[in-house]
Amino acid sequence: MTSGVGARTPSPATSAALPPELADLVGDVAELALVDLDRLVARMDAAVIELVPAFGADAGSVASLSASNRANIARPLTVWARRETGPVPIEVPLEALDGARTVARRGIDFSAIFQGYRRGQNIALEHYLDCAIRVVPSGPLQQELLRALSRRTYEWVDHVVAQVLAVAQHEREAVLGSALARRAETIRLILDGSPIVADRASEMLGYDLARRHTALVLWFPPTDEVHGALESAATVLARASGARPPLTLSAGPSVLWAWMGTDADPARDELRAVSDLIHPDIRVAVGPTRPGIAGFRSTHAAALAIQGLLSGRPGGAQPAFYDDLEVTALAAQDPERSAEFVRTTLGRLAADTPDAARLRETLRVFLDEAENAPRTAARLHTHRNTILKRVARATELLDRPPGARRLATELALELVHQIGPQLLTRT
Repeated sequence: MTSGVGARTPSPATSAALPPELADLVGDVAELALVDLDRLVARMDAAVIELVPAFGADAGSVASLSASNRANIARPLTVWARRETGPVPIEVPLEALDGARTVARRGIDFSAIFQGYRRGQNIALEHYLDCAIRVVPSGPLQQELLRALSRRTYEWVDHVVAQVLAVAQHEREAVLGSALARRAETIRLILDGSPIVADRASEMLGYDLARRHTALVLWFPPTDEVHGALESAATVLARASGARPPLTLSAGPSVLWAWMGTDADPARDELRAVSDLIHPDIRVAVGPTRPGIAGFRSTHAAALAIQGLLSGRPGGAQPAFYDDLEVTALAAQDPERSAEFVRTTLGRLAADTPDAARLRETLRVFLDEAENAPRTAARLHTHRNTILKRVARATELLDRPPGARRLATELALELVHQIGPQLLTRT
């Protein structure tokens, strides 16, 4: 591979054949490694972001990186687990290619791809070798197994990196010198706070920066194939708010940034009313409406914060507004402290069980409805007496009346509601 970053020559599209005994042992290691896949991917994500912070710039970047890391681990391990003795095909995952397109569209230096893959490779290989030591005792056979795992890992990474860099280069060349490239560069200058003449930037963007701006971040799971649906959704929302066609910038295959220029704040009810016209897998974060170039930046930052808050949660189409979730987003900025706050505030009510989840949701709505049982029952489509029983049980698990620390209790319940059960199991 000739990439200018000291990479090795790319391997062929297959890994070398193995004798039957060694293929069986590699399969045993692969099965063992897959058991701890989630933890391994989380370690890779954190290590790559530490090395290349641009990969963790926002929830969309993190999701793209994590999907690529997961696929680049799961695909070879699944193939190795088949225990095939002949040459094993190396198939580049679509998630890895999508990650390359994200890098290209965001203007990240391509050397970051190489650095990120090598850091991830080292962590994955360390995990594989730990598994191998558990499978085979020390001796000549273990040494053969370790060499085979190292060779196959390097073959996989070398081939995938070569293909990923090629796709990233093609993606960047496709937009170099185009109106899309000029638009992307102008938007990045604005978001970076660089000095820029508003009238000139407005002309280049075809978008009036002197107006009031409402930012949108639209995204869907990286594994989905919703071609053109993000742009369509942004247009639907802009039309509902009375704005001209939105200014948009693709931030990756599954993330779109958009701005709606309006004279007044968009009506929330009108945005919600058109949600059924949007693909059901799409999620939408809506920033606050702000004026001028400074507002262009701040509304976008706010929408990104909401995307970060909701990115791990299922659902879609219904817009999520920053003004509704600002406090929750601020409280969730430090995941470790947020998890500790939830555990200490909710006590036994923070258990990761279906019963506890039902009690938390009932208490959350009950407090939101000013402790009005009939209104709570109507929102949750259940009987008033059921609500009162659940609230009593929730109060018992809290070891105090909810009103004793009402603000803290409401915030903890809202954090779990918005972020999900992973907040309860975080250690």
